[in-house]
Amino acid sequence: MAYDIDMIKKVYGHMADRVTKARDVVGKPLTLAEKILYSHLWDGEATTAYERAKDYVEFSPDRIACQDATAQMALLQFMQAGKKKVAVPTTVHCDHLIQAKMGAAIDLQSANKSSSEVFDFLESVSNKYGIGFWKPGAGIIHQVVLENYAFPGGMMIGTDSHTVNAGGLGMVAIGVGGADAVDVMAGMPWELKFPKLIGVKLTGSLSGWTAPKDVILKVAGILTVKGGTGAIIEYFGEGARSMSCTGKGTICNMGAEVGATTSTFGYDESMERYLKATNRADVADAANAVKEHLTGDDEVYANPEQYFDEVIEINLSELKPHLNGPFTPDLATPISEMGVKAKENDWPINVDWGLIGSCTNSSYEDLTRAASIAQQAVDKKIKAKSDFGINPGSEQIRFTAERDGLLQIFEDLDATVFTNACGPCIGQWDRSDRKGEEKNTIVHSFNRNFSKRADGNPNTHAFVGSPEMVAAIAISGRLDFDPTRDKLINEDGEEVMLDEPKGIELPTKGFAVEDAGYVAPKEDGSSVEVKVAEDSERLELLTPFEPWDGKNLTGAKLLIKAWGKCTTDHISMAGPWLRYRGHLDNISNNCLIGAINAYNKKTNFVKSQITGEYDGVPAVQREYKKEGIPTVVVGDHNYGEGSSREHAAMEPRHLGVKVVIVKSFARIHETNLKKQGMLGLTFKNEEDYDLIQEDDTFNFIDLEDFAPDKDITVEIVHADGSKDTIKTEHTYNQPQIEWYKHGSALNLIKKQNAA
Repeated sequence: MAYDIDMIKKVYGHMADRVTKARDVVGKPLTLAEKILYSHLWDGEATTAYERAKDYVEFSPDRIACQDATAQMALLQFMQAGKKKVAVPTTVHCDHLIQAKMGAAIDLQSANKSSSEVFDFLESVSNKYGIGFWKPGAGIIHQVVLENYAFPGGMMIGTDSHTVNAGGLGMVAIGVGGADAVDVMAGMPWELKFPKLIGVKLTGSLSGWTAPKDVILKVAGILTVKGGTGAIIEYFGEGARSMSCTGKGTICNMGAEVGATTSTFGYDESMERYLKATNRADVADAANAVKEHLTGDDEVYANPEQYFDEVIEINLSELKPHLNGPFTPDLATPISEMGVKAKENDWPINVDWGLIGSCTNSSYEDLTRAASIAQQAVDKKIKAKSDFGINPGSEQIRFTAERDGLLQIFEDLDATVFTNACGPCIGQWDRSDRKGEEKNTIVHSFNRNFSKRADGNPNTHAFVGSPEMVAAIAISGRLDFDPTRDKLINEDGEEVMLDEPKGIELPTKGFAVEDAGYVAPKEDGSSVEVKVAEDSERLELLTPFEPWDGKNLTGAKLLIKAWGKCTTDHISMAGPWLRYRGHLDNISNNCLIGAINAYNKKTNFVKSQITGEYDGVPAVQREYKKEGIPTVVVGDHNYGEGSSREHAAMEPRHLGVKVVIVKSFARIHETNLKKQGMLGLTFKNEEDYDLIQEDDTFNFIDLEDFAPDKDITVEIVHADGSKDTIKTEHTYNQPQIEWYKHGSALNLIKKQNAA
């Protein structure tokens, strides 16, 4: 039986009426995304047809999921909200704080020792406030959610950008910052600008070496890392129905890499099979009763150009296997062209590691397809040329895969089976063959491959592919290996080829597990005490941010003008810094240390206008804060791309940065800045970015008139006394301006709860 089945039945109970009313109000057939959005309005049934990419709308999500790195700050904020229990079903999953090094048993033991303070805090907070807790080793949040909580037609938010994975089970699942989650935990509406809609029509069917991963690798190449910003991607067509549920999850998961709000598929037989296989026949039965409302209307899919803002069509029968990268997930290359492209770009051909797993590709089917390639290497006497690492998606996956002999196949190739956790995908990898200045190549089935993402090394070239392609390339040891046509030499000196991969959608013996790792909370947690040591390096109770004084902001100094790509990894690195995710002051020592200074092209080396000397970004900013000097950060396009981590907004806010001005924002990061009481602006004229000089002072001369749709004028005073006056735009509506006035959204919630 499913968790929270009564809640799911309640959603389905009003879905027909709400979808019908929404169709009447909008006056046309509805996409699946629209059905889910309109059936989750905070005010109930639709009364207004919302304009895409313009209207802010309040929604009522069904549930929340948090991973341990972001849950710390989210729950520290929730503790200030004055509530006794979370208002919607919520879970916490401990998957980010486990470093991959020696193997599952040793690494998990090490994590439980080094991060016990954090795990104990999260478990006690969960117990107190009615939150389900998944222990370290239970699995990666998004795979666990897919196996236990996702349901067709539902809406959920999660404090991780890859929450979108649940779209594989027909949800609208959206990654948010912790402050957004706190709103919903506290019984408040959740606000989102009504998304644009991108339709992806899939025809044909996958075969051979082509996998669901190749669909999103292709889409990423088409849309780029910002082409999906502000949009929901909805997949449909015969090709969509032909794929497994977990394959759909992989595609939705990497939709985060094109900036999409989320991605989703309509309910079909593959989802029904998956629900029943994961012991949720009750959900499948309930979904079947309303299945006409759990997919887009027929007219929409028959004439998609009339109903979507953009339509992409992909013939799966013609789609070729891809590798994307390095350094960005949208650099798409068919595997057949990789050899030429690698040579042209001087990418290292020898592959040191093949890594399989992460929240993107760690299902049972993924492991079987990769294992079918690994088994061939054993049978055909091919010695793997690269090291192998495996991260199963959950304890249920691991236990079942071990029972069915899949893990033994990888171990026969000397693979290291890491803990059921994120590991190398998020930089939690103590790499055994750590490289220095030497350029090197790894291939993985993860979702992101930004510079330094996996191992902290800027010289590591990481390429993203399907699990079976990663296995094949790792066995060959060469980036330019094309298994569809290239041969290998085995230990007997014979030429052999790898046969096409074969996968098993769902285990024939069913899933099995002895201890899934779930801890249910107390019904009444009022007696539970949450302890945070005053001298803790890992956890720190929060102090509310100061409200705006209502005056124009003047005399602000430039902290850094970031050049080029500036993701949340650049603003607040993960890896070893994950240990401080619950301690705002300590983690603020990584603030913007990965951003490239436009004036010297160096990282963590900026000029102080107090001393005229150069130092690290946090050190310079702390001096500004000490002297009471406000500061400004300037950035390029898609600023804040990547993870949902709100630390990338909270750290500069904590250190005294007042404003971020960029060419464009990534959606989640812009919202996080707003939630924390920061001013996030975009250049009205992008070329004004070039006017900013290293010693500039900023005066925001009409901030006192801060209002929706009203530009903010900025006077830039240069060191020689000359001035430039520019216009900046913003997307704040009146409620968001109230967040700014009160110093943060949480400050406003506390005030409202106290009233």
